[in-house]
Amino acid sequence: MITTIDGALFARMIVHGSACINAQKQHINELNVFPVPDGDTGTNMSMTMGTAAQEMGKKSFALVGDAANSTANALLRGARGNSGVILSLLFRGFAKAVKEKETIDGRDFAIALDFGVAAAYKAVMKPAEGTILTVSRLSAAAAAAAAREDAGAQYVLEKALEAGYVALEHTTEQNPVLKKAGVVDSGGKGFLVILQGMLDEMQGLPLPEGAAEPVRQDKADFAALGDEDITFTYDTVFIVRKATENVNLEPFRAYLNSIGDSLVIGESDEEFKVHVHTDTPGAALTESAKYGTLELAKIENMRTQAEDLAAGKHVQSTDDLVVMGAELEGREAKEETWEVAAPEKKYGVVAVAAGAGMAAVFQDLGVDRVISGGQTMNPSTEDILRQIDATPAEIVFVLPNNKNIIMAAEQCVGIVPDKQVVVIPSRTVPQGIATLLVMDPDADVETNVHAMTGAMSGVSTAEVTYAARDSDFGGFAIKHGDHMALLNGQLFDTQRHQDKLLKKLAKEEVFQNAEFINIYYGEDVKPADAEKTLKLFTAACPNAEITLLSGGQPVYYYMISAE
Repeated sequence: MITTIDGALFARMIVHGSACINAQKQHINELNVFPVPDGDTGTNMSMTMGTAAQEMGKKSFALVGDAANSTANALLRGARGNSGVILSLLFRGFAKAVKEKETIDGRDFAIALDFGVAAAYKAVMKPAEGTILTVSRLSAAAAAAAAREDAGAQYVLEKALEAGYVALEHTTEQNPVLKKAGVVDSGGKGFLVILQGMLDEMQGLPLPEGAAEPVRQDKADFAALGDEDITFTYDTVFIVRKATENVNLEPFRAYLNSIGDSLVIGESDEEFKVHVHTDTPGAALTESAKYGTLELAKIENMRTQAEDLAAGKHVQSTDDLVVMGAELEGREAKEETWEVAAPEKKYGVVAVAAGAGMAAVFQDLGVDRVISGGQTMNPSTEDILRQIDATPAEIVFVLPNNKNIIMAAEQCVGIVPDKQVVVIPSRTVPQGIATLLVMDPDADVETNVHAMTGAMSGVSTAEVTYAARDSDFGGFAIKHGDHMALLNGQLFDTQRHQDKLLKKLAKEEVFQNAEFINIYYGEDVKPADAEKTLKLFTAACPNAEITLLSGGQPVYYYMISAE
């Protein structure tokens, strides 16, 4: 049984934990009790942990303190959604406790868990029982008790997990919503999956089936390799523009793992980049055509490169192809560029929105940077930081426009040099739009914050979507495929037919008393159907000025605001 953890072991534990949460992310998504298709806790936690796993693969760590600090920094940058931010805070506190330590034992591990819990609780305004906070707190308490019996690191982690699983089962009873749905807390489950992965690494268990081993660098260290050490011949890197935004790359990942190793796939909304070592690069490129359009590729023979190095010769690479090399390096440099804009004005704005129409509305209102994101596609803290840096202003207002993005945005406050970051906690796109209409470029920050938050509070938002699964929630027996309306975040009604739901929504008091109504229709709504909805609201709300706009948003058929 392992008694101490050094930097190298901690790094492997993080990679293993990341692989486990990635393997179970869909199961954790399905624990989200609200029946709209926003089950993204597993995805957010997986993507957050993935940034740390990538960081662990970049270099070796002699000190556990260094490995923990790099983990915390990566998680901060990659934190997505509330669950991802809380996870990053748990590891931030952990790293603070083990700072500069070469190794840690069970006592140190228990103290570090407690530091992490304290950091997470401090950041949450109104901590609730039956959440990841509860599970992590009780796990840390059990770890402290175990450390008094046996200071071995593995023993302490085992006891922490035992208590965590018990705490997780109790979340069903602690939270009325969880009890109603008959499930445990998804964030708490995700936290334990990660801890279990870390313990599995200590116990010498393999990574989950299908998980790729971490790549330590973009290319092999040819100087350290002989031909017998090179399993696959070709270092293959290529970029593909996605055929559709929500393309599922898991089958492609499985295929590449079957023909090679050292696989890394990074993706954005529009494209993905693959790095793989394989003997059949042509097969990899051909298969990629099923998922989009190949844009760039470079293939290098690692065996001949190793031979040239051994002979002291110049190692040929695609960089020797002047034209192609310039194009590839230009694209890669563009991808890696982090633009930092010097202040040219007092105020700037960064907003989050999904859909080209929504983005255009914000740009028309003077927003400097629009980040693609929203329900089921939460941007990371790093995504937000990047756009703040690129905004040429002394003071940057950030509009998250989604309750699950607010915490990630708030992590940016105070860490951007030479810029003041102010998060206006808008929970919907219409709220964000309302804040922009009252922002005064000549007023001071306090006056603007007061006006913007006030305007935000005067907006009611209805969102029309569909049920992702059968559920019994809030007194509604909901069936898969039902149309649903949320009003200010609360379930308003469900109907099998959308027009019946819209008619009932239009008769609601907030719309009957509204002066202005804006209807944003989503990417799955035909313009002709949107016009019918406009006529419906015009007839039901004759005293309101009603505007119909193409929002192009995913998930929600309609976002309808009342002011």
